[in-house]
Amino acid sequence: MQLFFDPNISQGDTIFVFDKEESRHIVKVLRKKEGDVLHITNGKGYLFISEVVFANEKKCEVSITAVEHFEPLPYRLHLAVAPTKMNERYEWFLEKAVEIGITEITPIICEHSERTVFKADRFEKIIHSAMKQSLQYHMPVLHEPVPFNQFVKQQREGKLFIAHCEETDKKLLKTELTPKETQTILIGPEGDFSTKEIELALSLGYAPVSLGNTRLRTETAAIVAAHSVAFVNE
Repeated sequence: MQLFFDPNISQGDTIFVFDKEESRHIVKVLRKKEGDVLHITNGKGYLFISEVVFANEKKCEVSITAVEHFEPLPYRLHLAVAPTKMNERYEWFLEKAVEIGITEITPIICEHSERTVFKADRFEKIIHSAMKQSLQYHMPVLHEPVPFNQFVKQQREGKLFIAHCEETDKKLLKTELTPKETQTILIGPEGDFSTKEIELALSLGYAPVSLGNTRLRTETAAIVAAHSVAFVNE
């Protein structure tokens, strides 16, 4: 099944018209024509089954024939991940995390962060594409970048974890997770969190955890964390 995404479609619609860019993609690139069936989601848990009634590069119109609603993930996972030096690596993390299953993502600016500029539009497109590719119907939320200190001081529900590399008393993340829980996990930059940042997080209720015996890149650590949460919920 090929899944299309448009946040503007709603459960009360009987007819929907794609914008010019998506209409061109559907008609010219994918060569869809009148009578073809399209599956569309609005990223809010709804799947719309539709039939093309007017196939034009500037205006592709569909008739909604059925609507289904899907429940969100049985858990909530908020990954706060420091930016990587190369944007491509952060993009890879976004794509894979969405495929695995995630609720929210926040880029956090840390003392050792080497990058503070983000391609928000590009990141959103990657998240949209990954959601469609993995046939999911709930769009993860990508927040604006925030300083580390500001993020950890915000009130949050559920379990709070900070994954860092300092040689201190830490437990394995996978042993601390429970199914159907809300979790926030902090993943630091290439140079790790500073000692001051770790101490602040611990003072605010974040539990120190390890992701294994090897030192991982930022994006790899984030994926390991996402998979660990998904695994305990299978």
